[in-house]
Amino acid sequence: MIAGYRDCPVPCVYLPHCKRPPAVGARGNTVTFTVTYAPHDGGTARLRLAGELDMSTAPELNAAIDRLAAEGARQLLIDLSELTFCDSTGIAAFVRGDNLAAADGGWLRVTGATGRVHRVLQVTGLVGVLSYDPDTADPTSRSLP
Repeated sequence: MIAGYRDCPVPCVYLPHCKRPPAVGARGNTVTFTVTYAPHDGGTARLRLAGELDMSTAPELNAAIDRLAAEGARQLLIDLSELTFCDSTGIAAFVRGDNLAAADGGWLRVTGATGRVHRVLQVTGLVGVLSYDPDTADPTSRSLP
């Protein structure tokens, strides 16, 4: 279980392993990245990503996904509305997470992508595979719009 999230009075908490100092990204700049767990309802675990997701920060996302999977989460919704950058390592983390969830009959979906992050998802073809539409009755559907 993720320490502290069930007893905490605030709606979101940072995962313990994500409290490291900022990493240095591929471009040599300090990269700020956070993974926030939002308590779930209806069986869907939710993560909110903020900052830059690249080769130096993707292990944090992978660890969060692994921890939720180990706790039995089979449906994972990732909010990308505060994510400002995503490279191929981040894309690989999304695909890896979806494959991990699918192996147990679940799914991983992303929502809220804008700007460059949305463009990367479009170019890679993942918009049609991992997008979450709250009006869709079956989020396991992988059909293209």
